Amino acid sequence: MNAHTVYTAFLFFLVFSTALQLYLSVRQSRAVLKHRHAVPQDFSATVPLEDHQKAADYTLAKQRLARYRIVFETLLLLVFTFGGGLNLLAALSMKFSDGPITQGVVLVALFALVNTVLSLPLDWYGTFRLEARFGFNRSTPAVFFGDRIKGLLLGAVIGVPLLYAAIYLMGVTGALWWLWVWLLWLGFSLALLWAFPKWIAPMFNKFEPLPEGRLKTQIENLLERTGFKSNGIFVMDGSKRSGHGNAYFTGLGANKRIVFYDTLLEDMRPDEVEAVLAHELGHFKHKHIVKQMLVTFALALAVLFVLGLLMPQAAFYTGLGVAYPSHAMALLLFLLVLPVFAFPFSPLGSLMSRKNEFEADRFAAAAASAGDLIAALTKLYRSNASSLVSDKWYSRFYDSHPGARERVAALKKAV
Repeated sequence: MNAHTVYTAFLFFLVFSTALQLYLSVRQSRAVLKHRHAVPQDFSATVPLEDHQKAADYTLAKQRLARYRIVFETLLLLVFTFGGGLNLLAALSMKFSDGPITQGVVLVALFALVNTVLSLPLDWYGTFRLEARFGFNRSTPAVFFGDRIKGLLLGAVIGVPLLYAAIYLMGVTGALWWLWVWLLWLGFSLALLWAFPKWIAPMFNKFEPLPEGRLKTQIENLLERTGFKSNGIFVMDGSKRSGHGNAYFTGLGANKRIVFYDTLLEDMRPDEVEAVLAHELGHFKHKHIVKQMLVTFALALAVLFVLGLLMPQAAFYTGLGVAYPSHAMALLLFLLVLPVFAFPFSPLGSLMSRKNEFEADRFAAAAASAGDLIAALTKLYRSNASSLVSDKWYSRFYDSHPGARERVAALKKAV
């Protein structure tokens, strides 16, 4: 391997991935615009034309912003690599310490800080212009900046010890360092999953136990019927930041929690909420979460193995414009350029995710009601201004959930 080969391969995939993302975004915009004038037949009785057109306009606005973000992130990647950005950060990190491990930690911390600051304008526009224009933003500048400061501080508290340990292992465990770092990351990930609902999530949102009443009784009955045990059913103040609604499982082992956004509960009948939860329970019953974790862990092992092959190669650094090789630089550089090579394979992950969603829907139809789930999904599409139309190729790359018409058609068969 030589530097020219690395340079050529990186530029080819960068141009290809960027062009492909822009092309897919344009296709999505065209598909949505083409069907803006009429509600799809499956939803003509439940979704007003005004709501359908709002969803179309919201999707078009998000796609325009997405294209700006794609171009911005591509240019930023070029600045960090061939533009000397990573070299500048590496030189600055050397002024903080003479120790290579501390230098590496400072390098990654500086990158995280700079990347966060440079991303602020687009994030600000997305929150206070785009989301606000369509009535979804509930955040304030104080919450917006507070979230990012908390994120950086939390990253420092959790990430710095992890980085110290990882860079240390990269230096002392020889050719199999990638296996030891993977084991470290595996343990860290499982600990984070276990700790997230109880200690981390409450730093950003308030979680209140679901109050007594018909809804709680129905949910407890559903949990008993399906044999699911959790550490509580909670309502999260999602309205603090957004008008979008959602529900999710979080945690590991005894720390598992069921969480509903307050915005979701405001708009749905108890039977519909029960159907949404039954869908989430379907993921649990079909072991989708465990399977996804295993795939993630296997991919992480493969990624670290490949990095183990590249790290000793001088061409890996020089071909990407980096003049300061180090263990931390290898890790940062590889994770920075990996999405460029990985994006063309996105349809594989999206396909697996959509398959899981269909399975969870079928479980919900059996454990609760297909009709109630259809009604709940329709309300979610309306309240979240989700487009009922999607370009097939855009969907194959990006959509973790089946399209609205596909999903409702499959549920109607289960009624």
